[in-house]
Order: sequence, then structure tokens, then C-alpha cells
Amino acid sequence: MVEIIKNIVTILFVIDCIILTVVVLMQEGKENGLGSIAGAGSSNDTYWSRNKGRSAKGALEKATKVMAVLFFLAALVLNLKWLK
Repeated sequence: MVEIIKNIVTILFVIDCIILTVVVLMQEGKENGLGSIAGAGSSNDTYWSRNKGRSAKGALEKATKVMAVLFFLAALVLNLKWLK
């Protein structure tokens, strides 16, 4: 039974790794550079920043967060002592 759980979690872990890689690579880079540290040119009151959750960019960010959490949970489960 333990081997079956370990195999299922391993398969889910590999699928999550592939999806996480694709989702991260699909995102656009932040073009702010070092100017964002000092707050230069930060206009957060735009239409796109207010509605980011409904855009494709917001969906990719949410997917990245979900996939990252699943990645760490699967890694944690695979490293439990009772699965070895």
C-alpha cells in the first residue's frame, strides 16, 4: 500500500514539475529593473493592475502559486520517513 501511495505521489510530483516549469516560462518578465527598488515609475493605479486577477497574467500568477504549493507538499510527502 505504501509503494502505491509513493508511486502516485511521485507521478503527481513529476507532472507538477513540468506544469510549473511551463507556467513560469509563459510569464512575462518584470521590466522595472533596479528602478523599482526606489519606487521610480511605479504606477499601481492602472486598469490592468486593478483587474489583474481576471486577466491572463493574473491567472498565470495564481497558477504559479498553486503549483508551487503542490510542489512543496509533494516534496514533503515524498520525504516522510514512513514512505521509505
